[in-house]
Amino acid sequence: MVDTSVWIELLNGRRGPRITEEELLNFAICGPVVQEVIEGLREHPWAGAFRETFLALPILSDPLPIETFLAAAEIYRQGRRKGYTIRSSTDCLIAAIALDHEIPVWHKDRDFETIAHFTGLQTRRYP
Repeated sequence: MVDTSVWIELLNGRRGPRITEEELLNFAICGPVVQEVIEGLREHPWAGAFRETFLALPILSDPLPIETFLAAAEIYRQGRRKGYTIRSSTDCLIAAIALDHEIPVWHKDRDFETIAHFTGLQTRRYP
């Protein structure tokens, strides 16, 4: 799953690793990522085309069951009990979705590395 932090890097034109067509076909998103990315999408001539293509990606856990929200809350609580500070409850929700689907989160956000310390979350750090 590609986190908002990576989409921001890509949309701002920051160069990272070259993304192959095969990798692009494996991208997935979830509702919280959709919300964050579309909220921050600037007015550009290509914004409409990006939105259409973005929304064509597989959207995991749509709609979100209440159990996913409870799992996200438990991730936050576990972290707090273990002395970890998680800055965003939305990141807990994204992590809960990734854990449920047993897929890694590609990110540039330290919350996911923190969550990975005390859960089975798999991560891939964006350069």
